[in-house]
Amino acid sequence: MSDTFDSLADRLDAISEDIADSALADLKSSVRRGDAKRSGTERTLTQARRAVEKAAHLLRSIGEDTDSAGAASSDELD
Repeated sequence: MSDTFDSLADRLDAISEDIADSALADLKSSVRRGDAKRSGTERTLTQARRAVEKAAHLLRSIGEDTDSAGAASSDELD
């Protein structure tokens, strides 16, 4: 089951990178326009990227919990 969680986390990592690329592109556009502040779009994209990264981390921690529970169960059988 942890392979499933790791796979989902890997997909979320790729999505996070895509979001970061979009945020950077928006930031570059703001600089080219001479804007003094970050755009609302860039701030929202950054917030979304952080949420996706957190989700990936949580999924990996579920995989770790599952792996350690399996190890404990096999130790109990001895």
